[in-house]
Amino acid sequence: MATWSPEALERIADADELRIAPRRGDGTLREPTTIWVVRDGDDLYIRSWRGTAGTWWNTAHTHRAGHISAGGVEADVTFTPVDDAAVNDRVDGAYRVKYGRYSGYVEPMVAEQARATTLRLTARS
Repeated sequence: MATWSPEALERIADADELRIAPRRGDGTLREPTTIWVVRDGDDLYIRSWRGTAGTWWNTAHTHRAGHISAGGVEADVTFTPVDDAAVNDRVDGAYRVKYGRYSGYVEPMVAEQARATTLRLTARS
C-alpha cells in the first residue's frame, strides 16, 4: 500500500467534498457519489450518513477498492474498515470541526449508525 504525499493529503483533507466511486465485483466503478472526508494525522476517513444502508458504502465495504476525486486529486484507493473507538472518537471530532457549520448534517455523521461505517482511505500504488 502507498501512503499519501503531503500535498495530496492536504488537498483532499481541505476539500469540502469528495467524489467516491467504489469498484464492483466485476471491477467496474460505480457512478461517483459526493460525500464528506476528514483527516486525522496522516490518514483520511469517510463515513456513510445512511449507515450500512448506504449503497456506495456497501460496495466499498465489500470490495475494498475504488477511486476518489477531491481537491484536484484523483486517486485509486483501498477502503479499510475502522472499529477502533479511539480512532472513531478522533474522526467524530474532525467531522465536528470541519463540518460543524452544518449542524443538522454533522450530528448524524457522528452518531453510532455512521460511526459503524468508518472507512480509512489508503492510496493504492
